[in-house]
Amino acid sequence: MCRQKIAALLTSFVLALAGFSPVPAQAQRDEPVVQDLAPKPIGKVVTATGLVTIERANPVVVQVNLRGQAVQTKVGDLVYQGDVVQTGADGKLGINFTDGTSFNLSSNARMALSEFVYEPNGTSNSTLFNLTKGTFTFVAGNSAKTGSMKVDTPVATMGIRGTTPRVEISDDGTVKFSTLIEEGKSKFTKKPGAPAAR
Repeated sequence: MCRQKIAALLTSFVLALAGFSPVPAQAQRDEPVVQDLAPKPIGKVVTATGLVTIERANPVVVQVNLRGQAVQTKVGDLVYQGDVVQTGADGKLGINFTDGTSFNLSSNARMALSEFVYEPNGTSNSTLFNLTKGTFTFVAGNSAKTGSMKVDTPVATMGIRGTTPRVEISDDGTVKFSTLIEEGKSKFTKKPGAPAAR
């Protein structure tokens, strides 16, 4: 019985030494694994006047701010998926996204950049922005044409295919939708062979 205990103890000792062998640890140090943990920007601030803030969903090391901390925004600042952008009573903001989408926010507006997946040659692009208050105008970019672009409001979710909408969300919760007419395009089109309007 004593020999069995000694054999078991020696076996445990040998296995423990094998687990602490310096050779595998040295191999791990020679081949470091580098992961890109930095989030990729999805857009850039092109205009910012008055009080405009971006609340980061994830910490951005370059800007040294903490999760959930709002930062005064300036032209050239980058935006990331998960950010929440807000304008104050005197604020206005313009953002251009990497797919060509452009958003303009008026005073007292709030928008969450919930989802943004865009590959220039992809066909499964996906965008979801949540508008909760304020007035917004935007021009849809390539995500709307090569995937799914959705804009969520308190009363409806819009599927965007390439229009230029204006959305007004009042403090009382009412929402107004309209479509802007692009320069150089007529509101009405004449059908071939139809008589001219008088």
